[in-house]
Amino acid sequence: MRVTFLAAAFALAACTSPPPATPPEIAPEIAKAEHVFPDDAVLLALIKARVDDGRAAGIVLGVMEADGSTRVVAYGDPGPGAQPLSANSVFEIGSITKVFTSTVLADMVQKGEVKLDDPLQTYAPAGLTLPARNGKQITLRSLSEQNSGLPRMPSNFAPADMTNPYVDYGATQLNAFLSGYELTRDPGETFEYSNLGVGLLGQVLATKAGMSYEALVTQRILKPLNMTMTGQTLSPPMLAALAKGHGPTGELAANWDMDVLAGAGGLRSNMTDMLKFLDANLGEPKNDLERAMRMAQQPSSTAKGPKIGLNWITQDMPGGAQIVWHNGGTGGYGTYIGLDQKRGVGVVLLANTSGVPQDIAMHLLDPASPL
Repeated sequence: MRVTFLAAAFALAACTSPPPATPPEIAPEIAKAEHVFPDDAVLLALIKARVDDGRAAGIVLGVMEADGSTRVVAYGDPGPGAQPLSANSVFEIGSITKVFTSTVLADMVQKGEVKLDDPLQTYAPAGLTLPARNGKQITLRSLSEQNSGLPRMPSNFAPADMTNPYVDYGATQLNAFLSGYELTRDPGETFEYSNLGVGLLGQVLATKAGMSYEALVTQRILKPLNMTMTGQTLSPPMLAALAKGHGPTGELAANWDMDVLAGAGGLRSNMTDMLKFLDANLGEPKNDLERAMRMAQQPSSTAKGPKIGLNWITQDMPGGAQIVWHNGGTGGYGTYIGLDQKRGVGVVLLANTSGVPQDIAMHLLDPASPL
């Protein structure tokens, strides 16, 4: 993967060389050798406008063309004492963590370690009876397709510190909630976005594998892709590169630390690593991990609601593109990853302000999508 980085906060670097001419026998609109994204000056202008009007402290934007080439622009305030924003800057990626969790699930399914339709009860601790309804049980599939019937958050989620809300919610509280909860709809019936459900899925897979959630993601995804600046725990290099998070009105925001629900939103990463993840998710799969990634992307849910696979959402865009995407947000960060398999292109956006300026990324993937 060839990476060109633009230090946009200071000066524009030279743009990459023009792409080769499209072979005449291939229609231009589907030619995978064609570069579809605008030049660096346009990319910079898009993120600069959001920062300058106060809607984001800083943004790092990365695009990947069908030939595997990438470009990165960065602009804005990294926060006091932080390094200038760049492809190396580390952000909390929030709910993009969910597609890492579902990729691990798909990998374990393909290796025969679990089955998508295994009842969650199979993996419950001894003595814990999980909720069911009308004879239908929560499954690994329903957790990942967001139709398990579980609520967005457990009712006993009561943070002692609202600036770091997940840090004190552990397995004891989770099991207490599950043992007493009654489902209000059948598993598999209706889409209902649930941080609880995907956090529970991550915990179940980690327990099945006999290791922590972070160790499982590292083993299955991060090491194979050489994603050395991604993890749940901030390593010294990650901490040194961390962009400081900001709340919606520009105030500094604390970082979030997640315990038992880490599979829903506990990872941190940088643009360099996220472009590696994007690259592995695009094109014809070449190995077991990439085959698991394609499996996770495929819309599979039959429940009422959006087209969703294993956490990846598929959306038909106004200009005709079909994109697969997920976004993320924590108290101080907003993120987005989206890809178009037909054209072999994708976009990653990382912001150090809560709230996701995902319309920029969606507009780049389909210019008919308004800003």
